[in-house]
Amino acid sequence: MPTKIGFLLFPGFPMACLTSVIEPLRAANEISNAHMFEWILISEDAKKVISSAGIGFDPDVGLRDVGDLDYLILLSAPTARFTDRRSAAQLRLIDRHGTILGAISGGVFPLVRSGVVLKDRLSVHWCYEAAFAAEFPEIPRSDEVIEISTQRITASGAAAAFDVALNLIQTALGGDVANEVACWFQHPMMRKAGVRQTLPVRHTIDPDTDLSPIVSRAIKIFAEDLSNPAAVADVAERLNITPRHLERRFKQSTGQNPTRYFRHLRMQAARQIVMYTNDAIADVAAAVGYANAKPFVKHYRSAFGLTPQEDRKRINLYRVESNLPVPSV
Repeated sequence: MPTKIGFLLFPGFPMACLTSVIEPLRAANEISNAHMFEWILISEDAKKVISSAGIGFDPDVGLRDVGDLDYLILLSAPTARFTDRRSAAQLRLIDRHGTILGAISGGVFPLVRSGVVLKDRLSVHWCYEAAFAAEFPEIPRSDEVIEISTQRITASGAAAAFDVALNLIQTALGGDVANEVACWFQHPMMRKAGVRQTLPVRHTIDPDTDLSPIVSRAIKIFAEDLSNPAAVADVAERLNITPRHLERRFKQSTGQNPTRYFRHLRMQAARQIVMYTNDAIADVAAAVGYANAKPFVKHYRSAFGLTPQEDRKRINLYRVESNLPVPSV
């Protein structure tokens, strides 16, 4: 029997995440000369769904009319919500009937909002990590590209979605077919669970300069808890070096001192929460380690050229005018 996969699409879903799963499965069917995978497109109300690229997709079926599936994968921007409260109940029913539920990129948000996830560890794209933590502090989140368990399968983005497809192909058809599919698309390697996401690094000198191990470790230490950010001296102590030595290494790698670099990390996290939640500005400030909103707003304006309130207003206006959640990856 073929493996049956349903893709539940929400308005503004990242189109690349959909094709990154379907195309390798289609290739696997051709290479193996066997009908091993089937897929259908699903929307909440069986109506056309517009992707993040502005391209419309006609679903095969509405959520309430879905038949037996082996997998049901949610694709959405992080702001996506069900428009009918019965839809979340339907998703929980599908879960109880044994379908493996999953999500790619922003799809983890409606997956958790449905109430189907309790203690499952989910792969959360770094671009959404701060917003996810603010809304769902009790849900274990992972910085790995994919997370696969007996009942859940999550991936952090389009390239990770391709890896999910390769893992499904390997399970059904073996490693040789999975490797050939990867070569068809010039996908360099099949990543499995345990591989961490690649994060952007802000350079102000040479973007091709590799970070020193000390700087990489310092950034990781600082990012552990942005709500209670570590002082530069504390980070240096944990690395068994002097603050002055840490500052020199940051200057060499990024062109900035660690204080300014760490502030950039906090502002990037704050912007996620501003964009993808309705949290009060004071709560956003607290989430990234500010006891008072006034200096937070000042630093936010310095980083992005407008206040958090103005930024949220701009984003909401875009959503209304374009009828799309933004951005989605």
